[in-house]
Amino acid sequence: MPQNSPNRSWTTSITFVAPSFVRIGSLISGGKNSQRVDKSWSCVKRCRPMANATTDELEKVIHERLDVGKVTAMTRAGTSGWAVMHRATTDTGKRLFIKVSREDASMFQGEAQGLSAMFDTQTIRVPEVFQYGQLSSVQGSYIIMEALDLSPIYDQGELGRQLARLHLADPVLPEAHQGRFGFSIDNTIGATPQPNGWMEDWVSFFRERRLKHQLLLTGDSGLIDRGNRLCLRLNDLFDDIKDDIKPSLLHGDLWSGNISGEYAAPVIFDPACYYGHHEADFGMSWCGGFASGFWEGYHDLIPRAPRFEQRQKLYQLYHFLNHYNLFGGGYYGMADLILDQLLKELQ
Repeated sequence: MPQNSPNRSWTTSITFVAPSFVRIGSLISGGKNSQRVDKSWSCVKRCRPMANATTDELEKVIHERLDVGKVTAMTRAGTSGWAVMHRATTDTGKRLFIKVSREDASMFQGEAQGLSAMFDTQTIRVPEVFQYGQLSSVQGSYIIMEALDLSPIYDQGELGRQLARLHLADPVLPEAHQGRFGFSIDNTIGATPQPNGWMEDWVSFFRERRLKHQLLLTGDSGLIDRGNRLCLRLNDLFDDIKDDIKPSLLHGDLWSGNISGEYAAPVIFDPACYYGHHEADFGMSWCGGFASGFWEGYHDLIPRAPRFEQRQKLYQLYHFLNHYNLFGGGYYGMADLILDQLLKELQ
């Protein structure tokens, strides 16, 4: 998930530039925005310090909980806003990727179940998960998966086709197989809780579990009021396709930072999975880096439906609201803009 404010053109050719350190109250003042909450530096406020697990403890976890041999090398492999990453090699030749967080294991449980669900479809390359759990010597948790040889080079057309196959795969969870939308557990989108309780109807799910959830987290009366008005009109965006919407397994946070290549084959990781309308996976397309070949490959298998562009803006709104809740800054302006556009289009 990108942590800087948007600085690119997106689907409707609108460019919004605002650095993440700009105090949100200084962007727009008065009128409908007078009740805005200051979310400047909100990522710093909300993201807890990373767990300071020693390599000795991680080696002990690997030795006691995985049958992969003794660790012969371990190196730090980077950090994110909420995790520290390590790579390890064992004497059996196993190569592991480990993430450690100050949060409890529920965050990694959601990631593990999402990766495993995608892995089981055998449609697109994802890392295999071996273990997740609580640390014992410090507060925090870990997840261990296979280490991949990642590179930025991959075939965009093949990414589109493989993502379409993921969306077309038969659901493995019984609730989704019965036509319901949601996931086996709640998970997180970035550091934000993402509720996934099962619902029978997609529009109701997206209204209650996605839009209203994020709107309430903003604490902003202007956004909440206009968001609630949009929620009353959501069915209008789905009239042409409502009978065709089936539960698809979604990555849930598909942006360029969660896409890579391994020997030129596409790889996706760091998901926020659930079963939903397949188009919802393009809510992060404003920073997905998708080229024309991607869209051609995808729509060769799943044709573009009427009003695709309008629904894409709707799905982007969810992620802009989440980014505002996490990082503040210019994301307010993007959410505000999409709300105004959709409300005008649905009058």
